[in-house]
Amino acid sequence: MAIHKNLDVWKLAMQLAKDLYILTKLFPADEKFGLISQMKRAVTSVPLNISEGAARQYNKEYIQFLYIALGSLSEVDTLLELAFNLDYIKIAQYEKGEQKVTEIRKKLLNLIK
Repeated sequence: MAIHKNLDVWKLAMQLAKDLYILTKLFPADEKFGLISQMKRAVTSVPLNISEGAARQYNKEYIQFLYIALGSLSEVDTLLELAFNLDYIKIAQYEKGEQKVTEIRKKLLNLIK
């Protein structure tokens, strides 16, 4: 098994990606190439960068990929807020997403330390 699959933060990021893929099915069809596409790219970037960093030989490289994952996570956070402000998702869905983003952010920052 690849080392990244043992990381709780990777598992949480994968779950968030799955959740947002399901959530974007509720968005209007005209957002397919806009908000939906951007949200899917951003949310998949989080576990992808965690796994790519874990495969690197040096800690400095690993940490750089973790920072990229953190940046993508911030993008997801902003996109969730935008989806909420546009009334594409309900408050409960937004808050659930925010909780997961916050948990992943904390774990990424701890891993970087």
